[in-house]
Amino acid sequence: MFHDLDPRSPTPLYAQIAARVRVAVAAGDLNEGDALPSVRQLSRTLRVNPATVVQAYRDLETEGFVEMRHGAGTFVRAVPGPVRDEERARHAAEIARRALVDAARLGLPADELIAALRSLVDEGATTSTASES
Repeated sequence: MFHDLDPRSPTPLYAQIAARVRVAVAAGDLNEGDALPSVRQLSRTLRVNPATVVQAYRDLETEGFVEMRHGAGTFVRAVPGPVRDEERARHAAEIARRALVDAARLGLPADELIAALRSLVDEGATTSTASES
């Protein structure tokens, strides 16, 4: 979940950590009651200052994604469907934004990118339809 953090990104590391947890919750990879790594464990794994992890966890707690229990750890809270859907939509928009930036670097207009996406979606729909037969 935390394997591709970028210390050179303009987005602070604590925000990158929090974003990864939000996406994991929205995707259903983390569920209510699941424990997050301890601050010490995650800071050691990521080789970041423990205060960075604490800030990420505090932000997530403020947003209602996790609950920090003194002496017990940090646990995923029940996240209402609309909040989960909003996070998924936000992440989808970010994926689309990155794809548009990459396409622009290659000189591809947006309509060509959209056509490529449609083609992939249709290909996937054909594949799943064929496998259901």
